[in-house]
Amino acid sequence: MTEDLIEQIQETIEAIRHHTKMEPGIGIILGTGLGGLVKEINKEVEISYADLPHFPVSTVESHEGKLIFGTLAGKQVVAMQGRFHLYEGYTMRQITFPVRVMKFLGVNTLLVSNACGGMNPLYRKGDLMIMTDHINLLGDNPLIGPNHDELGLRFPDMSEPYSNELIELAEQVAIDKKVKVQKGVYVAVSGPNLETKAEYRFLRMIGADVVGMSTVPENIVANHMGMRVLGMSVVTDECFPDSLEPANVVDIIATANKAEPNLTTIMKHVVERLED
Repeated sequence: MTEDLIEQIQETIEAIRHHTKMEPGIGIILGTGLGGLVKEINKEVEISYADLPHFPVSTVESHEGKLIFGTLAGKQVVAMQGRFHLYEGYTMRQITFPVRVMKFLGVNTLLVSNACGGMNPLYRKGDLMIMTDHINLLGDNPLIGPNHDELGLRFPDMSEPYSNELIELAEQVAIDKKVKVQKGVYVAVSGPNLETKAEYRFLRMIGADVVGMSTVPENIVANHMGMRVLGMSVVTDECFPDSLEPANVVDIIATANKAEPNLTTIMKHVVERLED
């Protein structure tokens, strides 16, 4: 099964090589309503997920489903405009397959963004949060199954899932660009329904500041393959049990779009300041 996975990665790489010979060192995964960073990329080529063997296809509103190759702030990058989720019916292996492809392309630094619900009472809708840690409540793990040394260690360390160096860099960029940021813990749940009041209370009690339905699988696989990761969340709704109001995807995407310029500013300047 693992050998089959490696074969699939190599087949995808071969398909990509028909379009580009780039070997980007930086990978970017753009979440719900956060695809605007692509406008800042000087594109060499964009490839539809549907044209890549073994790639899943995005089914969620606002996820374009394209792999973008180009330069951002003078650095070679590959960006996923749209990601995959457990609630779409994909397996963990499918969800994280693009991260493994990125590593084989040459990516060593992964920047990930997502939309989330804010549970920390100090957070407000539209805030940006730098991810310092996460809690996996998806009920699954992308590393379950046979392991292969070519992909990573059987028992990868997760004491620093999000690079402290990149966290400090993102904080400094935020200060320099006068963008307000929070720092906190992201908890991943399966979705697709939003949480109940009791669930929000529970998630807050166990140490989470925000809740979402993505990012953690990609982070685990990135760490498995030796990448360093920066994760950033946009708080798209306020999840305070005692004053909870109904949320809908239209409002969530609108809030993400409104916050997107600040996220783009941070991501772009983090890339600019990364050491080659």
